Amino acid sequence: MDTLRAARYPFLEESSSFAESHSADIVSLLMSPSYADARKRGVDRILGAIRNSEVSYVPLANFEYERLMEVMSYPYARIIVSCLNDRFLTKRYALAESVHMNRLLGEERASTVISIAKELKVDAVSKDDMLMMHFTDYLRLSSRIKSVEWKLVNSEIFNGHVFLSNERFCRALQNALQDKIESELPISVPDDIRKIVSNDVKHIEIALNDMKSKFSGDVGDVQVEEFPPCMRSLLSGTQNGLNLPHSGRFALVSFLHTLGMDSEQIMALFSKSPDFDESKTIYQVKHITGEVSSTEYTPPECKTMKSYGICYEPDDLCNNEKVVHPLIYYRIRTRSGKRDAAPADEKE
Repeated sequence: MDTLRAARYPFLEESSSFAESHSADIVSLLMSPSYADARKRGVDRILGAIRNSEVSYVPLANFEYERLMEVMSYPYARIIVSCLNDRFLTKRYALAESVHMNRLLGEERASTVISIAKELKVDAVSKDDMLMMHFTDYLRLSSRIKSVEWKLVNSEIFNGHVFLSNERFCRALQNALQDKIESELPISVPDDIRKIVSNDVKHIEIALNDMKSKFSGDVGDVQVEEFPPCMRSLLSGTQNGLNLPHSGRFALVSFLHTLGMDSEQIMALFSKSPDFDESKTIYQVKHITGEVSSTEYTPPECKTMKSYGICYEPDDLCNNEKVVHPLIYYRIRTRSGKRDAAPADEKE
């Protein structure tokens, strides 16, 4: 048994086998002083998710004890997350674990990456050190990565498998693990166990509420429900942890800014995303809004949105020849309140 791999990727079957070989069970994990380090590490996994959208890295020495604590911290974290049963936390935790796996996979041999892919129910093979994924799995895992280079037509396919660089293959596996964890949580936690872990649950709840309240400002008079389909899709994507292309983030931020939202209000919307990173997001927002640059950018017009591949599900109003800009769409909707209103002659 590869105990290092079991510890690095605690969602694997061999991780469970490793724990069983040491007679590690839930009662011991919850009650025994010998597993205090596993409980602490489990809490740290969740705190890393809340604060940084990634489980913190821990170097694992060649000691069975350290590796066992790492393995057992994973089920403990799942128990705490399940006790809170907060949708945002669940998605953010799933993302954090999957990002952590992605980073670790970058250090692995192709054979290890393939074996982990198969455990995640992904049809994958390697050929001449190239990683390949069946196109059906590729489509499923890449569907929410809204970037032109990820489209199947831009990929090389052999016998139904898509050739991928190691970086892109591991990025797709990130989505596979995120989906797996989200589908498994919350687990059922009996009341007696809830009492035992109540202090750690309260610790995490405080950290979660603190993170949420930091960007809980209102959005002023902006009517999100009247956004054009492209902006609604982009906003929904970022709030659901989708990986928006740079063009999409730029279009959304500049659109919100033009509507009169300040940086804090825009940050409040972005903070609902499971992959929200305060330092990165605030820089991007302030750059686009002109607070840290010499240029105050305006949102792209419809034809530019189409050329970038971010014009999503246009409706009847979008197809009106006079609606050439997302802002025109929004102004028509907010003035008339009707999706089929006749556009006024506006110029941007």
